[in-house]
Amino acid sequence: MNRNDIFLEDLAYIFGKTEQAGRFANKTIVITGCGGFIGFYLTHYFVYLKQHGICYKSLVLLDTFRTGKPSWLEKLSLNETDIQIHTFDIAKDRLETIPEALQADYVIHMASIASPSYYRKFPIETMDANVLGLKNLLEFYRHRPMDGLLFFSSSEVYGDPVPECIPTAETYLGNVSTLGPRACYDESKRMGETLCYVYHQTCQMPIRIVRPFNNFGPGMAMGDKRLPADFAQAIMQQEDLIIHSDGTPTRTFCYIADAIAGYIKVLLHDEFDCFNIGMDRPEITVRQLAAIYRDQAAALWGYSGTIRYEPSTEKDYLTGNPSRRCPDITKARKLLHFQPEIDVEHGVRRYLSFLAQEREGVPS
Repeated sequence: MNRNDIFLEDLAYIFGKTEQAGRFANKTIVITGCGGFIGFYLTHYFVYLKQHGICYKSLVLLDTFRTGKPSWLEKLSLNETDIQIHTFDIAKDRLETIPEALQADYVIHMASIASPSYYRKFPIETMDANVLGLKNLLEFYRHRPMDGLLFFSSSEVYGDPVPECIPTAETYLGNVSTLGPRACYDESKRMGETLCYVYHQTCQMPIRIVRPFNNFGPGMAMGDKRLPADFAQAIMQQEDLIIHSDGTPTRTFCYIADAIAGYIKVLLHDEFDCFNIGMDRPEITVRQLAAIYRDQAAALWGYSGTIRYEPSTEKDYLTGNPSRRCPDITKARKLLHFQPEIDVEHGVRRYLSFLAQEREGVPS
């Protein structure tokens, strides 16, 4: 278990917000795409439950590990004998080869490239994970009893919403291009949602869908190439903050601990549905986010970098980039009692403090 103070506080915070966590006791949980940002938190969350008397039966972790197996996962597996880690491509490999997967009670499907810089480079692999991989999971489990299957969709299913539909509710049907460098991700997530709907309707599978909105925080690799990670990397390297747009696109940003609590609530929801999970305020510009990073780093360490504007070296960096992104989370508040509390300033401070502790060699 990672012993970083920020991380342990986050796990305690998530535990306090997931009142039905007892339902995971003696259950087998399968997570695809375990090696990424969200997988870092979810995996440790289930280990944290075990340390607090809610013991899962088995945790089955699947990932292609294209860029290598994360060190945190290697360390965790040394101490947790009931964790099964498999190098596995959900779009191509057969689940029948993993005996533990046969007994899954909960399945969390996150196996997808989520960073635009990377899914533009690997569009076919992105579509395969979101469509073929999901189809394989649904076919494999359609006749097997299980408690829940959670599909990680995306706020990208909305495309670039019209102004009158911001904040954007789950009922908005989307303004999405089928052509262009982002379509491989946006449209495969939309198709994934349709697969979930059809399998629920025809096979009565206990499927839930979550649409994340701009998560950030510990566990997000500085080489992720999404904006919060880019800014964090610049600060940790004592470099200026670089914006590759005019700084006016707006987003809301949800700290990872709040987001994870929301995802657990969706997984444990008792009916088929889809939910926006994110922070609904404030909606801020990219320029404002950069200023928050600069100010928090200055307060923590006296960081003195400036904010600069430079065009990206990636040809399609801004192609199809939504001008605004802000969720309406009314449904999640009402049905799930989801209530994000960590504002963006506090979240950025926690993220930077986490990275500083990791750099200083916090024992794992």
